Amino acid sequence: MTARAVDEPHRTARPLELLFDLTFVVAVAAVTGRLAHDIADGHALAGLAPFFQVFFAVWWAWMNFTWFASSYDTDDAAYRLLTMVQMAGVLVLAAGVPAAADDSDYRAVTLGYFIMRIALVAQWLRAAAGDAAGRRTALRYAAGIAVLQAGWVLRQVLAETGVLPEAAGLPAFVGLAVLELAVPWWAERTRPTNWHPHHIAERYGLFTIILFGESVLAASNAVGGALAAAEISGPLVVIAGSGLVLLFALWWLYFLVPAGEGLDERRHRSYLWGYGHYGVFAALAALGAGLEVAVEQTGHHIEAAPVAICYAVAIPAAAFVVLHWLVHTPIVTGSVVHPAAVASAATALLLLPLAAPRIGVAPVIAAIAGVCVLVTTVAILPGAVARPATGAGAPSPRRRTRSAATACGR
Repeated sequence: MTARAVDEPHRTARPLELLFDLTFVVAVAAVTGRLAHDIADGHALAGLAPFFQVFFAVWWAWMNFTWFASSYDTDDAAYRLLTMVQMAGVLVLAAGVPAAADDSDYRAVTLGYFIMRIALVAQWLRAAAGDAAGRRTALRYAAGIAVLQAGWVLRQVLAETGVLPEAAGLPAFVGLAVLELAVPWWAERTRPTNWHPHHIAERYGLFTIILFGESVLAASNAVGGALAAAEISGPLVVIAGSGLVLLFALWWLYFLVPAGEGLDERRHRSYLWGYGHYGVFAALAALGAGLEVAVEQTGHHIEAAPVAICYAVAIPAAAFVVLHWLVHTPIVTGSVVHPAAVASAATALLLLPLAAPRIGVAPVIAAIAGVCVLVTTVAILPGAVARPATGAGAPSPRRRTRSAATACGR
C-alpha cells in the first residue's frame, strides 16, 4: 500500500467510495428522521444534542475514510474488505439512532463507531507497512484513532455503570470530539499525507448531494403522509414547491465555485475547509428535518408552534448560507458571495419566522425560499462570482506537479 500522487490526473471517486456513501444515506436518514420527530413533538431544543452528537459520529467516520482513501486507495482485496467492514459499522450506528435520541442510549451507536474505527486502524497499519516514507504519519494516525476509540468505549461503560453522571455525558463527548479533531493535525506534523485536492472536492460535493437528497426524501415522505391524511391543499403545494426551490438555490450556491483548484493552491487552509463542512452538512440535514415537519403540519395536527416550525427551516438555511461563505472564502480569491449579501440574507431568514402567527407557515417558507434565491442570484451576477486562488477557470490537475515533500499538508 503506497501513497498516491497529489497531482494524479483525472482522479475521480471509485465505485467503492460511492457504495460506501450509500451506507451513509441510511445513517443520515435515521438522524434526520429523529430530529424531525422531535421538532414535530415540540421538543426541538431537547433533540439538538443527540442530533449533533450522532451526526458528528457519522460525519467524522465519513471524513476519516475519505481523506485516507484520497491518499491510499489501492483498491486491492484487503482494502475493499476493510472498507466493507466500515460500511457494516455505519449500518449498526444507524440502527442505534432511535435509542440514542429517545433514551440517550448510545450502545449501538458506540458499537457501530467501534467497528468503523477498528477497520480504519487496520488500514493505517497497512499503510505504515507498505509506505516507508509515510510510516511515521500512518502509525500516529493508527495510535491516535485507537486511543480515542478506547476513550469512547470507556465513556460508554462508565455511563452504563453510573460512574459517569448523566450531566457529564455531554462534556465528555465534547472533550473526546475535540481530541478526535486534533489527531490529523498531530499525525501530519511529521509528514503530510498525499491527499488529492480535486478528489477531495469531488467527494465533499458528493456527500453534499446526498444531504440534499435526504431533504428531498424527507419532504417527499411528508407530502405522502399529508396526502394520505387529507386532500391536496394550497399550503401543501406552496410549502412543497418552496422547499424544492429552496434546495435548488442552496445547491446552486454550493457548487458556484469549484473547490478543487483553491484547495490545490492553499492546502494549508484545508483544515478550516474540511472541518467547517461539519456545520454545512449538519445544516443541510437539519433543513431536511425542518422541511419534513413544515409539510407534515399541512395534513394533520402537530405539537410544534408555527414559529418553531418556520425556525426549523430558517435557522438551517441561514446557517448554510453563512457557513458556506466562511469555509469557501479562504480558498478562493475574493468572496463566493459578498459579505453584505450574506449578512442581509441571514438576518432576513432569522426574522421571517416571527411573522408565522399572522400569515401562517406556508407564506413564511415561501419567503425563506425567496431570500435564498435572491442571494444566489446576486452571487451569479456578472463579475460577482469569485475565482479559485489562481484565477483559473476549470480545474486542471495536470497544471503543475508537486511532491508530498513540498506540499504544505492539510
